[in-house]
Amino acid sequence: MSEGVIISDTSPLNYLILIGAVDLLPRLAEEIVVPSAVARELTHPSTPRRVRAWLAHPPNWFSVTAPATIDQSLDLGPGESEAISLALELGVRSILIDERKGFRAAVQRGLQPIGLLAVLEFSAANGWIDFEDHIARLRSSTFRLNERLLTSIRERLDSPKA
Repeated sequence: MSEGVIISDTSPLNYLILIGAVDLLPRLAEEIVVPSAVARELTHPSTPRRVRAWLAHPPNWFSVTAPATIDQSLDLGPGESEAISLALELGVRSILIDERKGFRAAVQRGLQPIGLLAVLEFSAANGWIDFEDHIARLRSSTFRLNERLLTSIRERLDSPKA
């Protein structure tokens, strides 16, 4: 999954910060870029203080870039719309996005959407994290876990490597 640049929507970045796993991102890509709308969402007063504090002093592998244009045909929220538009504009294939409708829109536009659970699965498969520990952390947040997807991930992680 190692990439040069990955564009991120709000949710995956928010929850990676909240569960103390945001430092996995520079293992996946040299740079994580968010559009302006995502930065605004992450610094909104209703966003958890921990997330706002992280964004106030971001690491050097993180940047904010406004897309020149926003695909108006996307029937998504501002963060998802700008993230997909920015990925297409910059020619970046991978996008961190969890929202189902945004995930489908990214696929339809030839992007490779990566959900938060995929980041955790990849990280666990590489021995960087304890998957169950991070799922327990997610359960203590407002993240909505898909139990069927969790079962599939656990089966893949438990299966012997070829």
